[in-house]
Amino acid sequence: MSKTKKSRKVVITGAGDVGASFAYALLQAGLAEEIALIDVNADLVQAAILIMAAASHW
Repeated sequence: MSKTKKSRKVVITGAGDVGASFAYALLQAGLAEEIALIDVNADLVQAAILIMAAASHW
């Protein structure tokens, strides 16, 4: 019998220091395959995404 791998999706509300740090930690630890970062400030979300994308190459 084969095990099916469940995809792990995480939604984080708030792209401030805590939310962005948590998203980055999940990314680095490989604990989520998809991360949704939600905030009323779209520019803050965009900045967090750009920082995580740049940092993930290290």
